Amino acid sequence: MIPHISSRPRRALVLAAALGAALTFGAPAALAGTAPVSPSAPSAPAAAAPKAAAPASQSATWAAGTRAYLVLTTPGDSSAVRSAVTANGGTVFSSFDQIGVIVAHSSSGTFATTMRGVSGVQGVGATRTSDVPADAYNPALPANPAQSTTPAGEPVRADISQIKADQAWAVTPGSASVKVGVLDTGVDDQHQDLAPNFNAADSVSCAYGKPDTRTGAWRDVDTHGTHVAGTIAAAKNGKGVIGVAPGVKISAVRVAEPGNSFFFAENTICGFVWAGDHGFKVTNNSYYTDPWQFNCPDNIDQATIIEGVKRAQEYAEGKGSLQVAAAGNENYDLAHKTTDSASPNDSTPVTRTITNACLDIPTELPGVVTVAANGTGVTKASFSNFGQGVIDVAAPGSDIYSTLPGGKYGSKSGTSMATPHVAGVAALLASANPGITPAQLRDKLATQANDIPCPADGRCTGTAANNAFFGEGQVDALKAVGGSTPPAGKYFENLGDFAIGDNTTVESPIAVSGVTGNAPATLKVGVNIVHTYTGDLKVDLIAPDGTVYTVHNRAGGSADNISQTYTVNASSEVANGTWKLRVNDNAGGDTGKIDSWNLTF
Repeated sequence: MIPHISSRPRRALVLAAALGAALTFGAPAALAGTAPVSPSAPSAPAAAAPKAAAPASQSATWAAGTRAYLVLTTPGDSSAVRSAVTANGGTVFSSFDQIGVIVAHSSSGTFATTMRGVSGVQGVGATRTSDVPADAYNPALPANPAQSTTPAGEPVRADISQIKADQAWAVTPGSASVKVGVLDTGVDDQHQDLAPNFNAADSVSCAYGKPDTRTGAWRDVDTHGTHVAGTIAAAKNGKGVIGVAPGVKISAVRVAEPGNSFFFAENTICGFVWAGDHGFKVTNNSYYTDPWQFNCPDNIDQATIIEGVKRAQEYAEGKGSLQVAAAGNENYDLAHKTTDSASPNDSTPVTRTITNACLDIPTELPGVVTVAANGTGVTKASFSNFGQGVIDVAAPGSDIYSTLPGGKYGSKSGTSMATPHVAGVAALLASANPGITPAQLRDKLATQANDIPCPADGRCTGTAANNAFFGEGQVDALKAVGGSTPPAGKYFENLGDFAIGDNTTVESPIAVSGVTGNAPATLKVGVNIVHTYTGDLKVDLIAPDGTVYTVHNRAGGSADNISQTYTVNASSEVANGTWKLRVNDNAGGDTGKIDSWNLTF
């Protein structure tokens, strides 16, 4: 049975057409997520999103026919180009000089063409096929819903145990110094399960493409963002639900506009720049940028959107932020694109022929972690997009029970729901590895994932280690924070990375103390090596007195990686002292690293 998909996914609109009227949807939106199912408070229908109040007045600045544009220039002082915007029939709504992006409004039909001829302008593109709402000039604050309460008790949900997050909490529930940005429809910060971990100081609305820091501007204009936030970091407080990383902080960046929950490019750009400037270690992005499901570089407007959002993502990453994004819910092969029938979704969609050069953004931008959804167990969720070389990892995404505005709870399905599981695991990784870079986080998300082989489905190409349906596999929170469950006995490990170059030898040490007498005859040696050709490698355990025990000797041929526990008879060795894992690369062309290793006495 196909689960009930998000109430507002513009992605899901395509799916709805294929599935027929059995699925119901709310207002269209580019969310990759779901509609609430079986909410905890039936007196308030879960599908009803909190609505923003009507604008107090229409600004005199607004006029019918006003459209939004990205104007690209060299990062730095944009004053000359901003002056040109004004001189050529536009107004500067906001500017992000850090990345050379100006958000301009104009009702002139010749504005874009004229601005493209201005010195210093690198690109101009319309971000909408509809008018900018009057609310952009005088935004109403979202509703602050009255809060329900829930009885005590927060049983561990199946999706949480499926990725072993409940076991990971024994190692770390996440650090309060790690901030996760929820770029979405907003977050109900008053919710009993979110308030303990909510970071108001770094929350904002980026609707319309300009930071709005008023208290409450970040609140939910739907239900989607609150649901996502709960999956990431609902508090471990004895009631409701528990998030994957219940010790980290969450900040709301409302990217969606009220009424329709559109996520236009200028909103996303504002969100990413905000994430970079406010120290978010991870951001969750369960949407695509409207109005184009796929942005094609041969279209002058869409090429500008690609470049503008790409600059913002790169800026955030350069400031230390990893973006995690949903793959989408159309059961579509992102590695073999042919048509787009959902765009533009802010006016009248038309069917157009596309190629792989056309990108679903932000999920297909370089550096972004693309997440597919698992259904029951480790199956592919029927709705989840896929694609060899596009999907990075997978996570549970069907019937996920989490927080809803007003102190409520409910279930949603979608890649929107899979993505916060991955963002939560990334937050745990960042908690366990202070100072980790986005590139290192991406690498660790891949190496800790559990392989899922392809089912009997011809669309799933690739290997068990990396394929079109599941990428590197399903995330594993326990492995992310420290490897497999340690067996009985004294346990020691080294989680540091040690690069393995061509034709080189590298050693990783572990200092053992507090063990009486000699090592056992069944010393367990857990080895995690990332390498693209294990047939090049000789791996030795070196005892404190220098005795060498070979555990791997150029076996495996062209296989990738070593993730194995070896048993070594080290009963003649004194246990205490410095043990080393020595890895010798014996050929050129393939490199890697010691990712971690451990000893159990």
